[in-house]
Amino acid sequence: MPRHSDIPVAFRNAIKRDPKRGQIVSTRDFVAELAKVNHFWSLSQANEWIKHYQICFRDFTDHEGEDKVYFMMNMGRII
Repeated sequence: MPRHSDIPVAFRNAIKRDPKRGQIVSTRDFVAELAKVNHFWSLSQANEWIKHYQICFRDFTDHEGEDKVYFMMNMGRII
């Protein structure tokens, strides 16, 4: 059974290090981590959650579509 408290943990687990941008997360990685804890979200649902709850992350996707990539801004934090 999915728990609401697993969502931020899945987000933290999806974060990767990029030498150019610092900490980044892709929507596809976030959805994959959510599936591991029994949350089955679409890419658009995951994007909405990131935009609403992770205010220190900004979109820097260079292609069209729902598979977006976000980076943490300077002095940001994971909520």
